[in-house]
Amino acid sequence: ADFDGDEMNLHVPQTEETRAEVKELCLVPNNIVSPQKNGPLMGIVQDSLAGVYKLCRRDTFIDKELVMNMMLWVPNWDGVIPQPAILKPRPRWTGKQLISMVIPQEISLHAPEGDSDIPPKDTGLLIQSGELLYGLLKKKNVGSAAGGIVHLCYNELGPEGAMAFLNGVQQVVTYWLLNTGHSIGIGDTVPDKQTIEKVQVHIDTQKAEVARLTAQATANELEALPGMNVRATFENKVSMALNSARDQAGTTTQKSLKDSNNAVTMAESGSKGSSINISQMTALVGQQIVEGKRIPFGFKYRTLPHFTKDDYSPEARGFVENSYLRGLTPSEFFFHAMAGREGLIDTAVKTAETGYIQRRLVKALEDLSARYDGTVRNSLGDIVQFLYGEDGLDAMCIEKQKLGILKMSDATFEKKYRLDLANPPEWFKKDYEYGNELAGDKESMDLLDSEWETLLSDRQTVRLINKAKMGEEMMQLPLNIGRMIETAKRVFNVRATDRSNLRPADVIPRIQSLLNELKIVRGSDPISSEADLNATILFKALVRSRLAFKEIVKVHRLNKLAFDHVLGE
Repeated sequence: ADFDGDEMNLHVPQTEETRAEVKELCLVPNNIVSPQKNGPLMGIVQDSLAGVYKLCRRDTFIDKELVMNMMLWVPNWDGVIPQPAILKPRPRWTGKQLISMVIPQEISLHAPEGDSDIPPKDTGLLIQSGELLYGLLKKKNVGSAAGGIVHLCYNELGPEGAMAFLNGVQQVVTYWLLNTGHSIGIGDTVPDKQTIEKVQVHIDTQKAEVARLTAQATANELEALPGMNVRATFENKVSMALNSARDQAGTTTQKSLKDSNNAVTMAESGSKGSSINISQMTALVGQQIVEGKRIPFGFKYRTLPHFTKDDYSPEARGFVENSYLRGLTPSEFFFHAMAGREGLIDTAVKTAETGYIQRRLVKALEDLSARYDGTVRNSLGDIVQFLYGEDGLDAMCIEKQKLGILKMSDATFEKKYRLDLANPPEWFKKDYEYGNELAGDKESMDLLDSEWETLLSDRQTVRLINKAKMGEEMMQLPLNIGRMIETAKRVFNVRATDRSNLRPADVIPRIQSLLNELKIVRGSDPISSEADLNATILFKALVRSRLAFKEIVKVHRLNKLAFDHVLGE
């Protein structure tokens, strides 16, 4: 940090026990994923983040000399240079090709889930078996975000895998950026003429609206909003008008700046800055706020002696209609300094307060630990929780997963999961190994019917549990089953045209027994069984919907080996 007499001390672990503790508990790779937020604490930041975003762009091409140099930075490079994307007139590689060399083959990611077609603007993201096919890597994919690549690497390849990914990306990207360069200057904040005019129109429109409100209030025609007096209503409406001026002007400038603009690149990739910063530099700084209101009257009936008394206009109460590029007038500058000063004081006070709150929390909770019987106890052995987090799940292993059964209409749900052997569908005879043999088979029909009933009741239950979230499909659950299936398909080379050789009798009873063995709360009394049900209900619903017979056979085409692999995992 700051070297004003800072010192660092080294403590040497001297016994084997201490060495083991330090190695297991303090080693950096083991702490990449934090149980506090079900996600990674570390990710790509700053120059490597802006660089990886620029490298993935569709117009990034790299010549042979640079590619050869970059290959030497790829960790565990196998000595094979990939086929260039363009051969004539000169070989050129795309940035996506090179970044794919760092992404491990075990990683597949499709965000947002369910988009199938290739987006024209390179939005979204698709990685298949370590190949980046479309999309730009940005903060939510390679930063410290749950469900990003760092998280997947940790879950699939362990701490070393996540570490290798972070190091690899930094080395390759930083080397490329060193040769390509990135800079930002005044030119990145200059808007074109039309934009300046449009921004002025937005400001003038809203200032006219404020003038109208002022006239209304002066003539005593302003109707007070519920729970406010007339003055508060006036302030509220003026603030809304001026804020909308700021937002509209901001949106206008955002649209006018090119994609290749350096400020935009940094904001989009998530390495520094935001759209607000850009619009303040380019369009207008906006209303200055002190204690949550417009600048108050510091003199008698006015903010500064440079205005007339009782002036409630935007300028007199701290509305800055210039951008940082154009520069602020003296009164605007003063108001801006007032708001900035408040921000500094606020930050200093907050830091001290949160630090002390944090310390009290740590002191209160420092003796709690999860014991070998699953309970959480303090140092005296008093039970605090019978089961850690009431479901006993390790927060490091939880991911956001889509429970698709929630929002489906009944018809879609039936089409996806129901399989009627009395009159089997066309694909069942064609694309399934035992299609003709099993048609009308009583035993299989019973199994499939029971599975269908269970799925229906699952859907009912989960919808009930999820009522408060208004049908939010993403849930925090352990074990990403979708990814396990994909891994199995890759390992056992299952193609989309294969015919599955699984029978209902191979699948449904085995999943049932797997879920029955999944006991978290031991004990047979009613309270224990209810606790166990509560802890596992969502997870069981997820497993059953992802491993439903029709899903496995029709969509994933798993064979016996691949299915065993998924269950074994």
